[in-house]
Amino acid sequence: MKSSFMKPSFTKYVPAVFIAFVFVQSLFFKFTGSYETDYIFGVLGTWSGLAFFGQYGGYIIGVAELIAALLLFSRWHGVGALMALGVMSGAIVFHFFTPLGVVMPEFNAVGEVIGNDGGLLFGMACLVWLSAAFLTLRDTKHPQGTLNQIVAKWVY
Repeated sequence: MKSSFMKPSFTKYVPAVFIAFVFVQSLFFKFTGSYETDYIFGVLGTWSGLAFFGQYGGYIIGVAELIAALLLFSRWHGVGALMALGVMSGAIVFHFFTPLGVVMPEFNAVGEVIGNDGGLLFGMACLVWLSAAFLTLRDTKHPQGTLNQIVAKWVY
């Protein structure tokens, strides 16, 4: 007989689907070298002095987001939630404490700035962070949670 933790759960799958949706839909931008991605990681690469991050940061973060999204629907869902929490923590910190800022420019098909997103990207990062924090805590608190079991091995 399966425990209630193993049964499909609204509190597990709705946040996981939301996180995966945001991560997977952003892969198009990160893996195709879109103007938005070039701008974001270019600013961060220049600010940090890490030229490779400006050039390859979108791919690095995209791979991390893809792995997290896949893990959210496996027995390692707690690890996926923790990865999502880490990635979004970085995004939020970079938006607040670097020249990147909260409001991102929007580009047309030829790369000209045509407006801004009004903080939408930042807002989505905050919602994903909250969802990932909830799933991480949920997995840590539940006796059969992967993160609970990992923490228990460290503590005892």
